[in-house]
Amino acid sequence: MANTKQKPTIILDNGTIAPCQEPVVVSASRSTDIPAFYCDWFFHRLKVGYSAWTNPFNGVRMYVSYAKTRFIVFWSKNPRPLLEHLDELKERGINCYIQYSLNDYEDENLEKGVRPLAERIETFKLLVEQLGLGSVIWRFDPLMLTDDIDIDKLLKKIENIGDQLKGYTEKLVFSFADISIYKKVKANLVKDGIPYHEWTTEQMEEFADKLSIMNRERGWNYLLATCGEKIDIHKYGIEHNRCIDGDLIAQLAWEDKELMDFMKIKIEDIPAPSLFGVSELPNEAIQLPNSHYFISKHKKDAGQRQYCQCMAAKDIGEYNTCPHLCEYCYANTSKEVAIANWKKHQNCPYAETITGK
Repeated sequence: MANTKQKPTIILDNGTIAPCQEPVVVSASRSTDIPAFYCDWFFHRLKVGYSAWTNPFNGVRMYVSYAKTRFIVFWSKNPRPLLEHLDELKERGINCYIQYSLNDYEDENLEKGVRPLAERIETFKLLVEQLGLGSVIWRFDPLMLTDDIDIDKLLKKIENIGDQLKGYTEKLVFSFADISIYKKVKANLVKDGIPYHEWTTEQMEEFADKLSIMNRERGWNYLLATCGEKIDIHKYGIEHNRCIDGDLIAQLAWEDKELMDFMKIKIEDIPAPSLFGVSELPNEAIQLPNSHYFISKHKKDAGQRQYCQCMAAKDIGEYNTCPHLCEYCYANTSKEVAIANWKKHQNCPYAETITGK
């Protein structure tokens, strides 16, 4: 029997009708820093109802409708522009959390385009005050080794930030910079004279051990997790992260029935205590406020990297568009291309695509 279900369509700015995707969960974005540079563009497109996205593998233009969007995961090194738009998300019934890459490479000039560290820490706290604890996740990512940065220096940088974020975050996510597997990253670092070092397994183990001790001794008690890493360092209390995390989404937006139905999550009442005064919950149960719980339904996106644990979400960003110009960037082919695309955006800041096309 033929499939009679109609594919979704969207009316474009020029009045024509085009097929589109209708994601419920949106990633904004692994490919570029939308909050820092394209925040006004994104919220304009959200209001219009769609944006366009170019597939990086085949160059095909695709359209993304926001008609069914219920949750957004933001990624940024400077999400401060989001502060003035958070009320708009609430009005639209859209929840969010932020993957906030808050590194400290100021002395080494590895992130020349980011805001001063003190300002970025202040931004972190302001966002937590608006969104709540658990909605802003600290990432020190990636961990770079160079002639000037060894493991102990990295740990001192993390200690400084970790002390200031105590009470504002519950988690620290990190990854070890893999230079050799990204040819353009290696080429750009060599071109710019950055004396990088590759991580060895022994160095990863040493770092994990020392970070775990620091986390305990300084009373942070952060949940420590690696992003997309093959190495298993569970013995140091460090797990594999899920950056787009179905369980966290449910914890933050469990009252959104439409979203929970999409994720096939059923919110249950915690049963009354037994004669022994203990409420027995099933395995995989995650407790919620107001005596509720749900069973974890997180499912890895098969389309992601082997060691990525993220659930499926539609990423709306585009490569070669981030003007932070970090020396280790994997998302830009070159700084020159990124700057050129940023200028194109500025010439047409509310177009269907980030690059103004």
